[in-house]
Amino acid sequence: MTKAVREALEGASEVELTVTGRKTGRQISRPVWFVQEEESVFLVPITGSDSQWYKNVRQTPMVQVATNGMKLNSSATPITDADRVNHVVQMFRDKYGSDQVDSHYPKHDVAVQVSLM
Repeated sequence: MTKAVREALEGASEVELTVTGRKTGRQISRPVWFVQEEESVFLVPITGSDSQWYKNVRQTPMVQVATNGMKLNSSATPITDADRVNHVVQMFRDKYGSDQVDSHYPKHDVAVQVSLM
């Protein structure tokens, strides 16, 4: 991971996620919360596997993550293993607070890993 990517993510509470629409093929951007572990950023769709951006990632796994002037194009890998999803959700609780995560994320059956390399 480059120093620029590390510095851009430091202290950021959200990133701008850009995915490719599975029906339109257009680029769709939205702010999302994230956590970082080692050389990856992890995302949790608010409505889990029902989230539109998650469905788009499943079809076209190339995404862009941007924050604080940094843009990174990378591949996104869906996570469906319950233990791994729970680990990511716990990292979200540690960063944002259990009350916030529990109120904003009613369904956590999936997560997404975006490589920063």
